[in-house]
Amino acid sequence: MIAVISAGGKGTRLSAIAPNIPKPMVPIAGTPILVHQVESLKRSGVKEFVFLVGHLGHVIREYFGDGSSFGVSIRYIQEDQPLGSGGSLYFLREGIKEDFLFVFGDLMFDVDFIRMMQFHKEHGAAITLFAHPNSHPFDSDLILQRNGQVHGIDSKNNVRDYFYENLVNAGIYVLSPRLFKDYFLEPAKTDFEKDVLAKEIERGDVYAYHSTEYVKDAGTPDRYESVGRDLLSGVIAGRSLAKKQKAVFLDRDGTINTYKGFLTDIDQLELIPRVAKGLKDINESGYLAIIVSNQPVIARGELTVPELDEIHRKLQTLLGKEGAYYDDLFYCPHHPDKGFEGEVRELKIDCACRKPGIGLILEAAEKYNIDLCQSIMVGDGTMDIQTGVNAGMKTVLVKTGLKGEDGKYDAQPDFVIDSLADIQEVLSKL
Repeated sequence: MIAVISAGGKGTRLSAIAPNIPKPMVPIAGTPILVHQVESLKRSGVKEFVFLVGHLGHVIREYFGDGSSFGVSIRYIQEDQPLGSGGSLYFLREGIKEDFLFVFGDLMFDVDFIRMMQFHKEHGAAITLFAHPNSHPFDSDLILQRNGQVHGIDSKNNVRDYFYENLVNAGIYVLSPRLFKDYFLEPAKTDFEKDVLAKEIERGDVYAYHSTEYVKDAGTPDRYESVGRDLLSGVIAGRSLAKKQKAVFLDRDGTINTYKGFLTDIDQLELIPRVAKGLKDINESGYLAIIVSNQPVIARGELTVPELDEIHRKLQTLLGKEGAYYDDLFYCPHHPDKGFEGEVRELKIDCACRKPGIGLILEAAEKYNIDLCQSIMVGDGTMDIQTGVNAGMKTVLVKTGLKGEDGKYDAQPDFVIDSLADIQEVLSKL
């Protein structure tokens, strides 16, 4: 793989911290951001780099040289005049003939790029962007997608009078060289997102790679301090999918939102008080937050998949407004009992994904490289506890929703807490 890093930023907002150096050379824990990037990319097998440099580019050249001291090969493209976020890609027209990584130089990350490149090639995309949820979707540009295919970007400046998916563009891309047929035809100022990405979205040739890995920009003093803490605490390295992850698996109804039986009316969805506090604690803990939920209402014909998707967008919107998110959600649409009016017959089956089966758990574990022995299952019913036992995880019963009084299974939880808001009590003991 080849990585192209846009390293020409002036770092104006960080000038008080590190004056007179390019933004990618600002040190995090004593080491320039650009070095952290190179090391992460190297771990995925990237050995060939192109640095797009501009303001104070000589500082970068003098530090890295040809890259040999870092175990890589580096060549440079110098912007004599600012060409925006994409204009310098013109100079790669003749030199790159394969899919390549395109990264902005103010990002701190630790990503398994092998997985991202595989996703890109499987979809045959012109552009694959790295997408993840964050704690402030209400003031972020959001990705609009269906089954991974991006169909729009919702600007943070728009009025959002609808429920939205918490999915944000992180600023890391895989690009196909076929883009050079239509773009970067001359060394002109180019806004990559507006002039290239937006047009390729209209063509249907952009896909979102959804990952839980750490990607944050360090371009402001507050973010600079935050990523520094995350680096020293091991959070950044720990989230790479090249390493085994640990997760908090969560039931939905009665654990996150108020239990109201089979939820088929979006207006009935409301968060349990203070549940966002618990999810924020998970978000900040190094554990992934993954919802696993039985949704037999689909097989019963009481709710369509688009209607269920809208319910989940409302859930993400409500949580996002309180600074919390879940990393992913898996649901079982099946139900074993047949012969009812309005049912979807092909979904009336015995399956491995319906809890207390562990099909959903295994699917998530495969997608995110999760070590189940280091993970926990949280729910309000004995079915959730039995699911955790079946998957070999520690289990937590919350005294909301069913409160463990459903009597379906005899499984006993390892921990009991009043609500998800108290999950830190459990995490601190693991």
